Amino acid sequence: MAKQTNIRLDEDVKAAAEDRAKRRGLSLQGYVADLIEADVNQSRAAFMAGAASFLAAYTDTFEAEIGEDRYPGLPDQPAKTGSRDAA
Repeated sequence: MAKQTNIRLDEDVKAAAEDRAKRRGLSLQGYVADLIEADVNQSRAAFMAGAASFLAAYTDTFEAEIGEDRYPGLPDQPAKTGSRDAA
């Protein structure tokens, strides 16, 4: 569900934003929402690419240090599914 957010803009900035929104066939609200979403998605994509690159570069180091058990403390065997033990 979308949430409402209020922002304050200088009059000149607001006028320029309204003009750009109109040229794109958007409301000011739609234009601002699109700008924010694009920025967030771009930042998220850059972070994920950086994280993937980091993990790829250091996979051998991590496996040498930690081993293949990526979740220490978990049981060696996967839990059986489909039934529950009675308490």
